[in-house]
Amino acid sequence: MTGPEAVPAAVVGALLRYPVKSMLGEAVAAADVTERGLPYDRALALVHRGSGKVASAKNPRLWRRLLTLSAEAAPEAVRILLPDGKELRSTDADVDQRLSDVLEQPVTLTARPPERAELDRAHPDEVLREGVRARVGVDVGRLGGAAPAGTFFDFAPLHLITSATLRRIGELSPQGAPAVARYRPNIVIDGAGSGFVENDWLGRDLRIGDHLTLRVIARTPRCAIPTLRHGALPRDTGALRVPAAHNRVAPMPDSDPQPCAGVYAQVLRPGRITPGSPLTLLPAAG
Repeated sequence: MTGPEAVPAAVVGALLRYPVKSMLGEAVAAADVTERGLPYDRALALVHRGSGKVASAKNPRLWRRLLTLSAEAAPEAVRILLPDGKELRSTDADVDQRLSDVLEQPVTLTARPPERAELDRAHPDEVLREGVRARVGVDVGRLGGAAPAGTFFDFAPLHLITSATLRRIGELSPQGAPAVARYRPNIVIDGAGSGFVENDWLGRDLRIGDHLTLRVIARTPRCAIPTLRHGALPRDTGALRVPAAHNRVAPMPDSDPQPCAGVYAQVLRPGRITPGSPLTLLPAAG
């Protein structure tokens, strides 16, 4: 066993949640993180009434418009801001119809994943060749992995990325540093080092703040989403092209290399964190 490693100057830089899957999200000032992640994160999703699949911008041909909507959570309802500036609430009687009109697809807003819920994910290399015209169904994902039952997480309840990774992508991209919103993390870590530093956290346990303890279970494979328009942000192919060229690594042991940025984690011990909470790498087995 090795001792705890205080990562020099590594602290939480931002906390983010996305109350409706694949819509833009919101920053929060503090979070009581549980085994289900941040409160209200991916609490709702849209389901296509024809296919029964969960709507995700990982299928850019069909669902890229989701990233022109934003969602904010409150105890009584989720507030959804439409591209034209109008607002909806998740409790509105006509919410399904109005969202179907905006997205030009028949959808239902729900808090309950369909049984054996699935979503489509275009292969990242095809996205780089074809953009939003990339074929879908190349890689069909099933919600689950290490995610708690009954949630809309693709794989795990938490996604972390470092400012070091964002800076490195910016150094290598002619389009400059990508906005953090493109990668849709829950926790942004500042000051952790340089380069794609979180690659080395695979299999390690992290403590953030006094109590929150996480296990890093995978490097995060990237898809079409970082390249797409996000609200007022224009398309940015460098957000995927750089990881594809410079950080094509195995997300998990024995898996094929993919463009990666950030890591997925599961919660071992709940805890409250805020921006400024320090990060510590806990002892590694061996």
